[in-house]
Amino acid sequence: MVTIDLITGFLGSGKTTFLKLYAKWLIKKGNNICILENDYGPVNVDMIALEELRGDHCEIEMISGGSDLETHRRRFKTKLIQMAMSGYDYVLVEPSGIYDTDEFFDALHDDPVDKWYKAGNAITIIDAGLSDNLSKEERYILTSETANCGMVIISKAQLYDRDAPTKALAIINNCMSEFSCNRRINSSEVMANDWSMLKDDDFKRINSCGYKYADHVKLQVMEQNNFDSMFFMNEGLLISRENIIEKAGKLLNDGIYGHIIRIKGQVQSPRGSWTDINITRSEQSVNEQKTGQDILIVIGEKLDKEKIRKIMES
Repeated sequence: MVTIDLITGFLGSGKTTFLKLYAKWLIKKGNNICILENDYGPVNVDMIALEELRGDHCEIEMISGGSDLETHRRRFKTKLIQMAMSGYDYVLVEPSGIYDTDEFFDALHDDPVDKWYKAGNAITIIDAGLSDNLSKEERYILTSETANCGMVIISKAQLYDRDAPTKALAIINNCMSEFSCNRRINSSEVMANDWSMLKDDDFKRINSCGYKYADHVKLQVMEQNNFDSMFFMNEGLLISRENIIEKAGKLLNDGIYGHIIRIKGQVQSPRGSWTDINITRSEQSVNEQKTGQDILIVIGEKLDKEKIRKIMES
């Protein structure tokens, strides 16, 4: 049977960065793997960042869009069926940062998926700078993403004070308590190493962390379309690095645009270079590069798309 691992975590937590490290380790160990990008939007920017991994021992597949949640679930299951006989040792699933993990486990227990796949590890990536000022919907997603995980991996721990991972863990457990989850994450289930220093034994521990089942109150976040995305694709936006930082600041801090959680993508600057953008309230990564793709995504709750478009095009 094919082992299938879930790598989840809230928007901007660092899932794709970790996934690249973990995938390289699995390949080095002689495994044939497939990375399955499982997103709700019409395009997945993270898939572009993973292209360097594609080769004889690594394929990359994608599920995107769906007119409703049920359509998306059906596409996920259909994709797994299509991939079942491809000779993979591992499938690594990276879903959207807004994802109810019940979708993953429900699919694996359905016929005929359960004949070909076995759940391996559920890994949740948490930003060391996790805010305690989260909406109810965000707190629910955080609960869902950690309730069944075998391990919480803290990202960017080296960027914060030494107490940051402990504070992040407390926020997670408070969220679980709010939604009557019958589990609490303890320190033995957390890895807070600097990712640049991860060793073979660290990856072996991650690769054997497994998963757990934990009940919690269900909040129909996805069914009610509480979260939304706005895409600027091939629209020829010309925005300098300084200008995108200014615009992002307004979007993130002024509630008239909705509750913006993340701004990500690539836009061309007036100088002809490209700007790679990944901005949340806790992270601001805006870097110039020689090549890119014309796509920018704004993700959040209750987006005022008309106002967002006006500020991006101004």
